[in-house]
Amino acid sequence: MARVILRRLVEMVAVMALVVTIVFVIVRVAPGDPAAMMLGPDATPQDITDLRARLGLDSSLLVQYGRYVAGLLQGDLGQSIFLARPVGQALWERAEPTFFLTLFSIFVACGIALPVGILSAYWRGSVFDQVTTTTAVFVASIPSFWLGLVLMQVFAVKLGWFDPSGYGGPGASLAERLHHLVLPAVALGIVSSALIARFTRASMLDVLGDDYVRTARAKGMGEARVVLKHAMKNALIPILTVIGLTAALLISGAIVTETVYGLPGVGSLVVSAVLRRDYPVIQGTLLIVAGLYVLINFVIDMLYLVVDPRVRY
Repeated sequence: MARVILRRLVEMVAVMALVVTIVFVIVRVAPGDPAAMMLGPDATPQDITDLRARLGLDSSLLVQYGRYVAGLLQGDLGQSIFLARPVGQALWERAEPTFFLTLFSIFVACGIALPVGILSAYWRGSVFDQVTTTTAVFVASIPSFWLGLVLMQVFAVKLGWFDPSGYGGPGASLAERLHHLVLPAVALGIVSSALIARFTRASMLDVLGDDYVRTARAKGMGEARVVLKHAMKNALIPILTVIGLTAALLISGAIVTETVYGLPGVGSLVVSAVLRRDYPVIQGTLLIVAGLYVLINFVIDMLYLVVDPRVRY
């Protein structure tokens, strides 16, 4: 088991090293000069040259890469060009809406998908199974931002149950801020639930016909215990995988939804950074998201060891 964990940690480091290199190169080869964009159309060539030198953009890519990696090893994501403060601080200030939005979306998705997937597998071929399977295919094709606009029009504009946008004022309580996240979380959760429901159904179908399930029924165990304790436990590995991947996708997918609902999260920060060619913010955000992807995959791998003891060997 220790070897498995050590191997996963080494793989995480290798993946992140590759991500750092790719992110650095992609951002640098993007068209546009951040110094020229900062100074505006009235800037002289000398002004642009001076600013590039002050920002370190006049050095070779290799030198810039060395400085960047050295800063990362010290926990420094760089200094935002436009915000004039550390990238880590800027991301931390925007992290709360994105974190809670992703967390609530996962709760919504799992709360819908797991019961639906289990019941669809248990009642295979029934009207319920056919309706939910068809609905899941339809829901999976719906863009989350479009569903967000529909929910906003119905529940915020017409019914007035929620605010159409924003995250509360500076003095808003946590409960008020979380209230603003209900609609975007439901929009993201409903779309994400389709994939989890289909995987749950398929995984449950694989185990419901196994011998140990028939043996448990032959011993007189109740159907709820057979399905939830015996079958569900052995079907968890693919379900955990798709839930982990969904959580990782929601982190990046929340960017569009945050823009629709006007949430001051990481999404709006990324959009403004891209428009301004704020290299440090773009790089820092991409690295944090990639790191979360890798971390979630590592956590899922560790959950495999808990759910299925055979993985330890």
